[in-house]
Formats: sequence, C-alpha cells, structure tokens
Amino acid sequence: MKYRWRLERHRTLYERYFRLDEYEVSHELYEGGMSPVFTRELFERGGVVAVLPYDPRRRQVVLIEQFRAGAIHDPETPWLIESVAGIIDPGETERQVAERECREEAGCDVERLIPISHYYVSPGGTTELCNLFCGIVDSDGIGGIHGLADEHEDIRVMTLDASEAYGWVRDGRIRSSATIIALQWLELNESSLKR
Repeated sequence: MKYRWRLERHRTLYERYFRLDEYEVSHELYEGGMSPVFTRELFERGGVVAVLPYDPRRRQVVLIEQFRAGAIHDPETPWLIESVAGIIDPGETERQVAERECREEAGCDVERLIPISHYYVSPGGTTELCNLFCGIVDSDGIGGIHGLADEHEDIRVMTLDASEAYGWVRDGRIRSSATIIALQWLELNESSLKR
C-alpha cells in the first residue's frame, strides 16, 4: 500500500563538500488523516557504490584501510577496514563507479559484478543509498598503497582469506556497514560462487 505525503517547503542550509537540506513535510497517518507539518534536516548524499572484491579461485577478499573523519571520535582508531566505495557522479552507471573505484582504491579490475543489495545507509538523517556488489577479481599481486592524491586518499590494500575476513566481522574489527553486509552475504553465498 502506498501512503501520501506532501512537501511543504525545501531549502538548502549548507553546501560545500556535502550538502544539508531542510524539509517541511506532512504525511498520511496509519489511523487516517494527515500529520501536522514537521521539519527534518537531511544530509544530502545521493547514490554510492560499494564493492567487495572477491577471488573465488584463491578464496580471498580484497579489503582497504583508510582514515575516516566520521570515525574521528572512535576510542580505538579512525582508520577503518572497508570494502571499495565511491559516489555516483552525474551520468555514471553503477558499473562504471564500481570499476573506477576498484582500480583507484585497490588496483584491481572487476571481471564480473554480482548485486548484493540496495539499501539506505541511515534514512533517519541522510538520503544516501548504497548499491552494494560483490566484484569477482583476480587477487594475484594485489596490495600496496593506492588512492588519489587530489582526493586526499591514502589507502592501504590487503588481501586475506575469506574465512579470516568473516572472523574480523565477528570479532568487531570491521565496523563499516557495507563491508559487514557484503562479508555476511559472501559467507552465505560463497559455495555457489566458487562453482
């Protein structure tokens, strides 16, 4: 069932590297009628693509580690272990972003992309929609330091056995949602991918 909602007012509050917009909305209530108009601020992020590079022949995943400003207050470290990811620029397809980011961030080429999920990262406060994939790669020789200097990227690339990566999710070493979701999906689906 579809419910009705109305946009009463929209304005941009802040715009630099990111954008913050204010919305005044009302929506249909489950018990009938419409809600009063209320205000929400949204971090306008748009679409992103995240890719877990996986080599089924070697049973290895490729993960990256980099400094993340969003984790700056983390008591352990603001360097997070993640899957490859990037913002979808206007006119780009999800596949183009996946291929570009795998080359830029991890130095690998994607042979095949397998869709995992499309999900809202935190819909209470941001528009960010993550398009999550498993990317089949050849992990031979993958590693080192990658990223674009003009984007202030300093990315360490690592390959590890898929079982070890599953353990990193279980013991809390991996704390990035896209990476957790991708590795849990891979653990459930790995046997079919190896075939």
